[in-house]
Amino acid sequence: MEIHSDLYKVAALSGQEDAVEIIRQAEADLARITGKGAVTLIAYEKTEEPAAN
Repeated sequence: MEIHSDLYKVAALSGQEDAVEIIRQAEADLARITGKGAVTLIAYEKTEEPAAN
């Protein structure tokens, strides 16, 4: 799966251990619910609107 968008970038969560722990717990819960061995969630943040050409 490929995602191409200028509207989002990977969220920088360095130093935000609480946020990272929430994501880890959600990954574990989704893996358990779906029966998958591993589920990975990726946090994105919205970027500024691209300039019109």
